[in-house]
Order: sequence, then C-alpha cells, then structure tokens
Amino acid sequence: MKALTWQGKRHVTVETVPDPVIQKPTDAIIRVTSSAICGSDLHLYEVLGPFMDRDDVIGHEPMGIVEEVGSEVGNLSVGDRVVIPFNISCGHCWMCERGLQSQCETNQVRSQGSGTAMFGYSRLYGSVPGGQAEYLRVPNADYGPIKVPHTGEDEQWLYLSDILPTAWQGVQYAQVPEGGSLAVLGLGPVGQFAARIGKHLGYRVIGVDPVAERRGMAERHGIETAEQDEHLVERLRLATDGRGPDAVLDAVGMEAHGSPVAGVAHQVVGMLPDALGRKAMQAAGVDRLAALHTAIEAVRRGGTISLSGVYGGTADPLPMLTLFDKQIALHMGQCNVKHWIDDLMPLVEDPSDPLGVLDLATHRVPLDRAPEMYETFQKKQDGCIKVILKPEIAPVTSDVPVVATGGEL
Repeated sequence: MKALTWQGKRHVTVETVPDPVIQKPTDAIIRVTSSAICGSDLHLYEVLGPFMDRDDVIGHEPMGIVEEVGSEVGNLSVGDRVVIPFNISCGHCWMCERGLQSQCETNQVRSQGSGTAMFGYSRLYGSVPGGQAEYLRVPNADYGPIKVPHTGEDEQWLYLSDILPTAWQGVQYAQVPEGGSLAVLGLGPVGQFAARIGKHLGYRVIGVDPVAERRGMAERHGIETAEQDEHLVERLRLATDGRGPDAVLDAVGMEAHGSPVAGVAHQVVGMLPDALGRKAMQAAGVDRLAALHTAIEAVRRGGTISLSGVYGGTADPLPMLTLFDKQIALHMGQCNVKHWIDDLMPLVEDPSDPLGVLDLATHRVPLDRAPEMYETFQKKQDGCIKVILKPEIAPVTSDVPVVATGGEL
C-alpha cells in the first residue's frame, strides 16, 4: 500500500509499505477513505524528530470502511463506515471506565512514561503505524471505532477522530461560567471548532490569530476576532470590563510565534543525534511558551486556562508567582475522544450543521500530494487551515496478498 512516511526533519515522503494484517483477535483493518493532517502532525515534522524513526507511517485522523475484523470484534462488520479516534483505548480498564481514555492502562506506553498509544505519533506514543495511508490496522477495534452512517461527505464525520472532541474537551475544561467570556488563542482547526463550540454554548468568544484568513473563517461563524500583537492583552481586558476573559483556551501549543529563545532550542535539539535529542527533549524546557504566557497575563483573576495545544518540554519555566497570585486554574491533557462522542454526535448529525463541520477544510488532495501540503500547512500559505488526504484506492479483495507491518499493540 501507499503511505506517508517520516524521513527526517521537514521531510516526509509517500512510499510503498507492507499492507497491515490482523495481529490480534481484537484488531480490524480499514480501507482509509479520508485522513486529515493535524496541527500536531507538524510537531513531528519540525520538533519531535528525535522520537521518530525513518519510515514511520504517520497520521492520526482517519476514517474509512471496515475490510476485515478479528475473531473477538463483535461490534463491527465488513463494510461498516467508521471514524477512528486518534488515541487507542480499551474501554474496560480503570481509566477508561472513568472517562480518561487518553490514559488507558491497557495501552499506556510505559517505556516512555506516556499515556495511551496513539496512531502515527512517534516512540512517545508507541510507534503505531498511522492513518495517512491506504489501509490501517486498528487495535482494540472491539471498542474504539465510531460507526457512522453511509450518508454525507466524509467531512461531516471525519473530525470526530480528533479535533472536534479535542475542541469540545478544551471548552469543557475552560469552565466558562454561564454567559461568560472565552478567548481562544490560535484559530487553526482546533481553535476554529473551540470558538464555534463556545458560541454554540452561549459564551462570548474572542478568537485570536495573526493570520487574516483564519480570523476571516471564524468571523463567518459569528466569532469576534482580534489580531495577535503587542496590545492584545490590553484589548482583551478592555473588551471584558477591564478584568480579562473568564477563560482562555490555548489552541497553539509548543510552536507558538514570539518565542525566539525556545525557537533556537528547537533548532539545536533538531540537529542532535536522536538519542541525545530525546534526552534533551525529556530534560529541558524547549516549548515556545508565548501563547501560554499570553493566556496567563490575559485571563481574569480567578479564571481558568485550558490547554488544547500540544506541549512537549519537561522543564519549561512558568511564572508561578503570577499563577498563584491571580488564582488561575490550569486544565489540560490529551483528548479522551470516546468520552465526548455522545455529546457531539447529535450536533454532527444535525442537518443545520451548528458547528460548521462542512466549513473547515481548505484543501482536499490525493495522498501523493501530502508532502507538499505539509509544507504549505506549516508555512500557513495559500490560506491553508485544514488538509484532507484522499487515498482513492479500490477495496481489498480476498486474493490480495498482505503481510505484517510494525506496531506492538
């Protein structure tokens, strides 16, 4: 099959790799019909290279058609249309039973001290082959896949794999009071949905981004916007009775603009041999914290900061005096996708499309064009906000030979 593979910093290529096969009785194989490029994929492209291995298959936002199921998968049938959550969870461990599927004890990557395994996301999360490919092996298919109708475009359902529940969780974690205010830093895909969700829930939402096209998309959905500049915090306070927003959602993460020292650290870590680079990432403060510092400064006293953007450093400096003095609550974490599906499914199924799931993708391209779209997305060129890859292949037939590929789950 064809798959997008990691070859080095800012270097991904489409290669022919072995087709996946059933390895455990709880596995399934899907034919991928759509797979999106996520903002966090850009961290693999740029910063997290020390945790990647050459030829790793990447991608964690896929959906498709079930082609084969293991003997213990009783909830799926060949031909079902499914969305695959980015994190792999079992549904029956202590964590899963408490709605913390991102911490699933069955699939925790204990060798790295990480939470549950994720598709296509480095050694940190299990080196499980990802979904920017023609086919995907799905572990724990007896729980994880989300069955959706054979109606509507893929885009109606695809974002249930990651960014829509991630945005929903981020807004829930923001703990905005009824009728309160929410500032969303970063209007990439998660930020776009977070802003729309906040407005849907009745909050006053102010979306912040330096890119005009991203602000324009948010404005189409009735979101107030602000340009990111040196006067941003002052303007946010003026817009909220001088106090600042009740909550700030950081949808930017570790590669925020305006962090030159950490930017140099990213470059240095990227030039180290992989083993040394991994140690540096695990022991140093290498995140660009401009967005987080803005959130800390802007949120009102007694407010909440919700982190949906990915951070990767382990020794990042934080202004603890300010956090303590302002009595700020921090809430964060990988999304517990399955925990939120019952809340989201009625909104996604609603013909009126209240969250605008059909108004997010800006680029739809064949899988072969994935390398150029990674560059376009990273550089925020051509109005790029969300890219959907379309493998466009024929279904598996019984006489197609398959051989095993990597992944330990």
